Amino acid sequence: MLEVKDLSKSYPLHSGFFAPLSEFVHAVKNVSFRIQRGEIYGLVGESGSGKTTIARMLVRLVEPTSGAILYTDPSSRVWDIGNAEGEVLKRWRARARYVFQDPARSLNPWQSIRDILVQAAKYIRKDLSPTELLERAKDLMVRVGLRVSDLERRPVDFSGGQRQRISIARALMSEPELLICDEVVSALDVSIQAQILRLLLELREKLHLTLIFIAHDLAVVHYLCDRVAVLREGELVEEGDPRQILQHPKHEYTQALIASVPSID
Repeated sequence: MLEVKDLSKSYPLHSGFFAPLSEFVHAVKNVSFRIQRGEIYGLVGESGSGKTTIARMLVRLVEPTSGAILYTDPSSRVWDIGNAEGEVLKRWRARARYVFQDPARSLNPWQSIRDILVQAAKYIRKDLSPTELLERAKDLMVRVGLRVSDLERRPVDFSGGQRQRISIARALMSEPELLICDEVVSALDVSIQAQILRLLLELREKLHLTLIFIAHDLAVVHYLCDRVAVLREGELVEEGDPRQILQHPKHEYTQALIASVPSID
């Protein structure tokens, strides 16, 4: 479904306001991977490893310095996402939706949940009438474990876990194929994390979604993902089945990452 080839992102550094360009900071360095339709692909690594930068480049919230992003749609047509503009980029962003880490900051506190959900698809799905958008919002509230009557409330009326469910519902309003989940459970307590993870698995099956799941918690990745890529300082150092990587890590950084996880022993 998605192929990333030699994706890189560099930021220039200057030694002074009038000084010439001296060097670059490489946030992502020549990362390549493929994601199959219907799978959950994990990006794992410590803070600053490039996980979020990669995810934001996939939806062009951050512009790549170099490399290619290729999407194959259900009719086997290949889209060059890295060079997409205008209507093509808009259609891609309807198919690939982003769920942010902090729902308290990503949801407008002054809007009702009804307005938040309807406006998420209003300009993307112009084929749907206001009535159809509202019916979709009602259906998604139930799918994510909330009530239809909650549409009239505001984000401040909900707990952190409930706000994350609303964020997921908002992302699903445009009927996407790909859901990018950026540390969506890292700010939640363990019991709520488990509920959100189970919800994502249910939505993957019922709505035939493909997921990119970003995390630093190896246990969460092991529970949820079909494959995982380990990132270090912007480079992909290891990729494979999460169980195999956890039990038999090949790269020394992966070994150190696993060894750093606290155990009851």
